[in-house]
Amino acid sequence: MLGIAILVFREVLEAALVVSVVFAATRGVPGRGRWIGAGIAAGILGAVAIAGFAGAIAGAVEGAGQELLDAGVLFAAVVMIAWHAIWMASHGKEMTAQMHALGSAVSVGRSPLTVLTAVVALAVLREGSEVVLFLYAQAAGGSGWVDVAGGIALGFGGGCAVGLLLYFGLLRIPIRYFFTATNWLLLLVAAGMASQAARFLVQADLLPSPGPTLWDTSGMLSDRSLLGQTLHTLIGYDARPAGVQVLFYIITGALIAIGMRLWGKPRRGVSGAA
Repeated sequence: MLGIAILVFREVLEAALVVSVVFAATRGVPGRGRWIGAGIAAGILGAVAIAGFAGAIAGAVEGAGQELLDAGVLFAAVVMIAWHAIWMASHGKEMTAQMHALGSAVSVGRSPLTVLTAVVALAVLREGSEVVLFLYAQAAGGSGWVDVAGGIALGFGGGCAVGLLLYFGLLRIPIRYFFTATNWLLLLVAAGMASQAARFLVQADLLPSPGPTLWDTSGMLSDRSLLGQTLHTLIGYDARPAGVQVLFYIITGALIAIGMRLWGKPRRGVSGAA
């Protein structure tokens, strides 16, 4: 049971942290629960579907199908998070002003919600498919339903609890700084996802890995620890990164930051109103 709980916890934690950041980033937007709930549901359905074709996926493209699928999902999420961060850079002040006006309709929230629904769906799909495959293997290996059910309950509850702690921590940020803080957090999430995608492409022999591992901090903070897993999801922490991973991380973060600065300037009428 403990092994199942730990695996489920790790996967649920990664999805829960992404969902928590998205919930926080859409603070004050009416209907966000429906949009994000739809993303979670779509991700779960997609995870079950992918698990059903696991053998075919893993054997595709000369055995690199799973790595390519994971990399594709991560790159798609990076693009959508980047779009949201740039969009919010120009609309953040407008949304802050509207949040202060009780009863006002936050119509500008509709666009990022559609994008972030897909981000949530992709995060849940990736982590959920791994959970479903693992549980299927455990059941096939003779694990009893009590161990499986208990492990799911413990792991799911623990992962969601950490995600809630992050969410309520983000809500403590003063509203005038809130959208800037969550924007930069989303930037780090996207850069970390790009770094993970690069690792999958290296494993599939589609990207070179220039040079040896750049550093090894596993002795101080393991990737498998709770803090290591949390930082891995939020800022892309890797105790033993390859050079190409760091390169993807830096390039992705820099491109999103430049986009936020160049195309995310508040409109004159909005800044004047704020």
